[in-house]
Amino acid sequence: MLSIDQARQNIIEAVRGLSETQTLNLDHALGRVLAQDITATINVPPADNSAMDGYVFRLRDVTPNADGKYQLSVSQTIAAGYAPSDLKAGTAARILTGAEIPANADTVIIQENCNYDAENSTICFDTLPQLAQNVRPCGQDIAVGSVVLPKQRRLKPQDIGLIASIGQNEIEVYRPLRVALLNTGDELADPGTPLKPGQIYNSNQALLSALLTKLNCELISLPTVADTLEDTVAALKSASEQADLILSTGGVSVGDEDHVKAAVTSLGALDLWKINMKPGKPLAFGQVCDTPFLGLPGNPVSAMVTFLMFAAPLIQTMQGQEASKPFSLPMPICFSIDKARARPELLRVRMTDKGVERFGNQSSGVLSSLSWANALAFVPDGVTLAVGDSVSVYPLDLLA
Repeated sequence: MLSIDQARQNIIEAVRGLSETQTLNLDHALGRVLAQDITATINVPPADNSAMDGYVFRLRDVTPNADGKYQLSVSQTIAAGYAPSDLKAGTAARILTGAEIPANADTVIIQENCNYDAENSTICFDTLPQLAQNVRPCGQDIAVGSVVLPKQRRLKPQDIGLIASIGQNEIEVYRPLRVALLNTGDELADPGTPLKPGQIYNSNQALLSALLTKLNCELISLPTVADTLEDTVAALKSASEQADLILSTGGVSVGDEDHVKAAVTSLGALDLWKINMKPGKPLAFGQVCDTPFLGLPGNPVSAMVTFLMFAAPLIQTMQGQEASKPFSLPMPICFSIDKARARPELLRVRMTDKGVERFGNQSSGVLSSLSWANALAFVPDGVTLAVGDSVSVYPLDLLA
């Protein structure tokens, strides 16, 4: 059997990223993958500015009076968004947070550390600040010419703000990945229609469609295919002509009696893998004509877990994103495992401030366990665990 890491690596190495790009306004770029480095054409901040409300002056102009105190006349007020005038020699300016420092000034004293005499428009203070104190220098955050964000990065909300801070409103990203979802089986009924005897509602279609939407894929929905080889071959051929990737659920175990394996093989190639994990042991990976194909297990929990572990990294790689291992963190468990597992297991769990709680029923058909959970906990094979022991936890929101 293949390990989770080896199967993921095999899949990632077998596909290529998109080369086609498009230019988007920042308003539509969230979640998309950069097709080029973002390079700053300005400094941020663009000029020295004040980090605090206070008074700005040139330090070398300040000398103590006979009482050992420092006194300056206030010659102007500088607010953010306005260009300041040069200071008159030996004076200070009232300055607000974020306002630009005059060209011939270099130091800010915060308003709490000085006394303002409104009648004479002067300030007086006892302690001289250090040179450039409370001044944010030009380019402190971003220097002109620096790479702000690298190519292959998936854009987060804070990235959008960062790009806007250097004045760009359009960026080049990879086009959306087109993904076709293949559903086979006479037992499947669409939600909103009456169930016939022996049927179940097609939850996998809705589940995987939502995951693909979250990953910014362009979904190519195919009608549920009748359980015949001819119809399955026709559906797969049509999907390969429209999509960059084909996903299916069910029919990937060695002994399954459906037509997906035969249809894929007739149009390309297929490997049936056994993954050393639970849930989601069976996985199929191959090609339909020249289009990558990934077959997930049919049980809803197994379908989602294998999507997160294998399909999501595959999709991210094809979208142009740099491949990386899923993020996990160690957390203590609030339950025990008295009997060692024969295979590594990904448990549906909930991260809390007390540790990791486990959903009671871990059957692969219990979809409510995934709705309840906010993470998957990795339990190695051959171990027992006690309350307080640490396991690797994968937050669901960071997997896809």
